[in-house]
Amino acid sequence: MAQGRPAPPARGPLARRLVWNGAEVAVTLGLVLLLLVLHQLWWTNRQAKAGAGRQVEALEREWGARRQPSGEARAPSQVPVPDASGSPERTPAPAGSSAARGGGRTSTGTGQAAERPRWDQAYAVLSIPRLGLRVPVAQGVSKPNVLNHGYVGHYPGTAQPGRAGNFALAGHRNTHGEPFRYINRLRRGDTLTVETRNATYQYVVDKSLAQTSARDGGVINPVPRSRVVPSAGYSEPGYYITLTTCTPEFTSRYRLVVWGTLSRMTPR
Repeated sequence: MAQGRPAPPARGPLARRLVWNGAEVAVTLGLVLLLLVLHQLWWTNRQAKAGAGRQVEALEREWGARRQPSGEARAPSQVPVPDASGSPERTPAPAGSSAARGGGRTSTGTGQAAERPRWDQAYAVLSIPRLGLRVPVAQGVSKPNVLNHGYVGHYPGTAQPGRAGNFALAGHRNTHGEPFRYINRLRRGDTLTVETRNATYQYVVDKSLAQTSARDGGVINPVPRSRVVPSAGYSEPGYYITLTTCTPEFTSRYRLVVWGTLSRMTPR
């Protein structure tokens, strides 16, 4: 008579309980991870976008309340006018003025003086029609105080809107409102508009850099030029805007850069 295979040993109550407990832990961990992913990819976006939208509305209300009544005479404006090469040139300040002497507050290019924005203060609105984006710009690039609120952050030490040099901005590409998620879709000739209390500045997208080091500070220099890809950027002073974000998506290993040049300034 053929001898069959021995029957597997029966699992005791303790072994079955250990297997069951292990399965429960695995399911619980899976649910926790799923909730964390949903929080990062959905809830933070929802909260940040809503908050950023409210901030844009608040700035517009503030600017509207401070705008001069219609029909009231405006002071003469100092507006950069593009020269033949397309680079704006600033109208000279009146002799004897604080601007001509190099003192006083920062000129906005509209004949009005403006105080520097406070740290983490939202003070401008960036609009990108191609992306359907309208987002507040705040001073500084702090994650907890600026970027994680769905705002775009202004790099300290770079130029302010409409000023000679480089108005450099950073924004999240994923989570927390992800305002710069699709800036890789921008093409040469697309418009970028920056609104402030005193003026509206229109920039035109000119160049981009698909990938560079996260430490490539050259891209936000007054004359922006990559230190990693020397052929990317500019070689002459001008009126620039720079958008930076992380790449590839869902990582922070590299940076994606888009550059534009100032084309028009409209006083409010």
